[in-house]
Amino acid sequence: MELEAKVPADIVIAQKAKLRDIRDIYRSVDLLDEEVELYGTSKAKVSLAVRDRLRENENGFYVCVAGINPTPLGEGKSTTTVGLTQALGAHLGKKVMACLRQPSQGPTFGIKGGAAGGGYSQVIPMEEFNLHLTGDIHAISAAHNLLAAAMDARILHEASQTDENLFDRLCPEKNGKRTFAPIMIRRLEKLGISKRDPSELTAEERKEFSRLDIDPDTITWNRVVDINDRALRSITIMQGSEVGGMSHGRKASMQVSSEIMAVLALSTSLKDMRERLGKMVVGYSRKGVPVDANDLGVAGALAVLMKDTINPNLMQTLEGQPVLVHAGPFANIAHGNSSIVADQVALKVVGKGGFVITEAGFGADIGFEKVQQDKKQEKHLLTVAPSLLPFPFLLLPPSPSLRPSVPPSVPPGIDTLLQVYETENLQLVKDGCCNLIKHIQNAGEFGVPVVVAINRRWHDTDEELKIIRQAALDAGAARAVVANHWAEGGYGAKDLAQAVIDVCEAGMSDFRLLYP
Repeated sequence: MELEAKVPADIVIAQKAKLRDIRDIYRSVDLLDEEVELYGTSKAKVSLAVRDRLRENENGFYVCVAGINPTPLGEGKSTTTVGLTQALGAHLGKKVMACLRQPSQGPTFGIKGGAAGGGYSQVIPMEEFNLHLTGDIHAISAAHNLLAAAMDARILHEASQTDENLFDRLCPEKNGKRTFAPIMIRRLEKLGISKRDPSELTAEERKEFSRLDIDPDTITWNRVVDINDRALRSITIMQGSEVGGMSHGRKASMQVSSEIMAVLALSTSLKDMRERLGKMVVGYSRKGVPVDANDLGVAGALAVLMKDTINPNLMQTLEGQPVLVHAGPFANIAHGNSSIVADQVALKVVGKGGFVITEAGFGADIGFEKVQQDKKQEKHLLTVAPSLLPFPFLLLPPSPSLRPSVPPSVPPGIDTLLQVYETENLQLVKDGCCNLIKHIQNAGEFGVPVVVAINRRWHDTDEELKIIRQAALDAGAARAVVANHWAEGGYGAKDLAQAVIDVCEAGMSDFRLLYP
């Protein structure tokens, strides 16, 4: 298939040869058959019931993989996450599980690589990982656009109906009696109305209950599509004669940027998800009152569309290590990386002495900071463990990050950029280490030890790597280790994995929040 043409043939062959039945994967970490829902033979969903069964288990070590900052040539955090997982599990015999986010289809098709990792450190089957997986992102799209449709329909009906007609349609009389549905009770509570018999509401209360009076100029809820369809970024909707000339401007966004993606990443149960979905604000009334999904009466429907997404997806690495894939891009802007529940499940599954390797989104100044500050402040992760701050191979000696003379806006494939990458220049590397140093210092503010992964590329020289390692140690890194997991898989990250083990087991963490 076309996707395979972009991957070296030997890696494609390795994927097919090493792909194990997903039942072997989940049984290897003691998950029960009834806790797993199969999606074919290579992927599955894991029930949150496993948290209850293993609630007495001590959590494993929680290791967060981050990068200094994105470059035009990518970041490489996924590759490091997978490579380290393989080294710990397949080569050092540790119980380990990786937690990764699901990629968006937009970036996958032509903008950047997917999030499956690279070389001999990737999640397989790669094409399923990068495409539909189990449909979580599609569910987000359906739920998001349902809310958008309900909002525009409400605006239309309010513009064409009297207050009494609106009330009659929202709360119709059946067998001579009106009743409020549970979602309507939420609306009444928000308005401070204690009455529960619809017949007791005054005319003014009926108006307040029925009319949201959304100001179109305050609407913040766009429609969403996947794939980067720039033609939809600024559009005009409701142009037909059947909507009475109510056309107005609106925008469309990538579906993974939906607030519902952030809700999925932060929810700890289906009930919690339902509550969070109901609180999503779509705009404001003309009085300046926030209007949310509960006001529109569709939060329950959103939860129904999203009910299967709450369970993390299980896959495997090239070397047969388990990987939980959950939530996606922009979820990692919300709170750092993949979902809360994936972390919770993984930490209980690996247990005391095991390792959960997760990837922080974007640079350490975004993703790593939010994993530390937001996740741990919420106390969703009960064990504070050392964090790993690797610097992917595209961010080391041959990168714009450590070679300040290279403009970061230069696109991939430019000959002058590649020449700088492939030519030894020790002074340029020294000058660029200030970026690396600052990230180490930032991470250290949380009181967690920092391990720097110096990811080797074929043209890196020993002297360049030596300069980076020394700069990292001088800046306060607990360890700085050269790794080669892209080319050698888990074997190429054995030294890195041992460094992580040593730091974790030494109990060097003195975690603290930076703000309340």
